[in-house]
Amino acid sequence: MKKIVKNKGFTLIEILVVIAIIAILAAIVLVAINPAKRFQDARNTQRRANVESILSAVQQNMVDNKGIFTCAGPGAIPAVATVMEDTGGYDIAECISAYLLVLPVDPQNGSWTDDDNYDTDYTIKQDATTKQVTINAPSAPGDGGGTISVTR
Repeated sequence: MKKIVKNKGFTLIEILVVIAIIAILAAIVLVAINPAKRFQDARNTQRRANVESILSAVQQNMVDNKGIFTCAGPGAIPAVATVMEDTGGYDIAECISAYLLVLPVDPQNGSWTDDDNYDTDYTIKQDATTKQVTINAPSAPGDGGGTISVTR
């Protein structure tokens, strides 16, 4: 009499089917999560917070100086949108350093080493008539965030 030996384990086909199902589920999860969009949203949320922080510091400077923004270095806030950076732009760091520990910079394109070496990648302007100050994040539209701008 012959004995039939039954091997325990998975066949190659069964293993390939399981791997294919796992790959399909992983692809669905990656599409649903969309990590690139999540990173864009996080950067734009940071930009909104940064713009608000800078504008609050500017407003606090104005409150402390009877409604006039006072800064010895660069002078008055420009009437046209100007990038806030140490060279070639509006050097705002010394003007608001009393109100902010670290000057907020754009999470993707900004850089900050200290108050003498930075580029916020944000713009500032003050309307000559209304005296309202506007801080803008020009990198936001290119990062899927639309316009991020605050005026007070």
